Amino acid sequence: MSMLPYLRAAVRPALRRSTPSQPGYDTTRDPSASSAVVDCAVYRDGRRALGSACLTPREAMARVREGGGFAWIGLHEPTGAEFAGIAATFGLHPLAVEDAVHAHQRPKLERYDDTLFTVFKTIHYVEHAELTATSEVVETGEVMCFTGPDFVITVRHGGQGSLRSLRHRLQDDPELLAKGPSAVLHSIADHVVDGYIAVAAAVQDDIDEVENAVFAAPAKGTARGGDAGRIYQLKREVLEFKRAVSPLLRPMELLSERPMRLVDPDIQKYFRDVADHLARVHEQVIGFDELLNSILQANLAQATVAQNEDMRKITSWAAIIAVPTMICGVYGMNFEYMPELHWRYGYPMVMAAIAGSCFTIHRALRRHGWL
Repeated sequence: MSMLPYLRAAVRPALRRSTPSQPGYDTTRDPSASSAVVDCAVYRDGRRALGSACLTPREAMARVREGGGFAWIGLHEPTGAEFAGIAATFGLHPLAVEDAVHAHQRPKLERYDDTLFTVFKTIHYVEHAELTATSEVVETGEVMCFTGPDFVITVRHGGQGSLRSLRHRLQDDPELLAKGPSAVLHSIADHVVDGYIAVAAAVQDDIDEVENAVFAAPAKGTARGGDAGRIYQLKREVLEFKRAVSPLLRPMELLSERPMRLVDPDIQKYFRDVADHLARVHEQVIGFDELLNSILQANLAQATVAQNEDMRKITSWAAIIAVPTMICGVYGMNFEYMPELHWRYGYPMVMAAIAGSCFTIHRALRRHGWL
């Protein structure tokens, strides 16, 4: 049978349910907990097996080998010692294990024997009352996914990007979960990319705010060019966003186009939709970067124009002041024989000449836009 028509509805964040189908687990690690495992469950025919709430990864794998289905183990920031036993139980490749433990990896897709290792960068928009030159706009985390024929292991790093709601939604759709580990992988990819879309919309609002501030008339007493720090900070945050989105294009292309034994053919069709959404977000992020470059250049150009206007005003007033300075300098010399020194109307004439010259120069400069 073809993939059920409600696959997208099962994995879209817009349909989050406030009440989980089965309680008893959380995907945020308790700092006081002795284990990095935040959930471990066995799924058969798309349903969470009864009595699997408190299983260890080894017990979960034993149940899968006895009765079929697949195991989904969720971890949060495991140490090397904590992950060593799980890696041995599921036969994970040492290179992938090292990447999963140390994090700070580039988004990628790698195949090790019968296991796919996928790295996703999660993005969270940081709410702020006002964008400043030091505002943090986006916060990144990581979700790493080991996908095998009968298991899924998710390793999350960072304080955001929880998979709790995603697991609840999948458990509410047994027909989808029955497709196996590849359905979980698709849902995680779709969940991450949907997060990108939401963050892109929020970043667009910040860019619009900065753009309006740059091209709006400055408040009285406020110099232009004061938004350069905000623009540069926003540009850095967009670059962080770009580092999460761009490297993921190739893995999504492979998952959507290249046949893989570990990916159900019905599920693979829906990877194309994820890849399409990711491509659109990538175009948005590239556009953000280019737009911020233009806004920054416009801001700097406005600052330069403002400085030139200030210099023209200073030069204009200096030219006006030069006239009385020159006349007063001439008549301030201590020569005995100078014209008009003893003339009765000499002083009024000099003052009239100064006033007339200054008025003429001032009017000419205003006519040419210097004052």
